[in-house]
Amino acid sequence: MSEIICLCNEVHEADLRAYLDANPVNLIDELREQASICNKCMQCQDLVEGEIYLARLRRQQAGS
Repeated sequence: MSEIICLCNEVHEADLRAYLDANPVNLIDELREQASICNKCMQCQDLVEGEIYLARLRRQQAGS
């Protein structure tokens, strides 16, 4: 079972990873603008930024 990253919106890590893999998001602010995944509670910012970074690495590896 996947872990919940954002308690406010009940966002699971698997859902966030799938979204980030399908949508090129580079900053948490972009994620806030594009999706209802983040509502600026800031409690999960470090976790979400980590997932954005890992998704960016996956995109770079896929492109090379």
